[in-house]
Amino acid sequence: MKGSDRAVFRAEAHHLSPAVHVGQHGISPSLIASLDDALRTHELVKVKLGKGADLKAKDAAGQLAAATTSEVIQVIGHTATFYRENPDLRKTKGDLPPWRR
Repeated sequence: MKGSDRAVFRAEAHHLSPAVHVGQHGISPSLIASLDDALRTHELVKVKLGKGADLKAKDAAGQLAAATTSEVIQVIGHTATFYRENPDLRKTKGDLPPWRR
């Protein structure tokens, strides 16, 4: 992904609320499944990492991206943003992107 594409997604993600929260149990199979579902339906997803997690935010983001075959757009504080394109979503010109619906 080019830096200009990443910048566009960062701007789009600014107004999103976190859809997935990493809690005290850390990165579990159910959390990965939840993130995978969110990426399938929305493509651009914010994840809030709990302050009690043992992992650093960048390490956790890397693990989640590898587990869901997505790309890390940015990591700021305890919040990470991921993107994975879904070719099955219907996209027509003039429609809102899936993360705004």
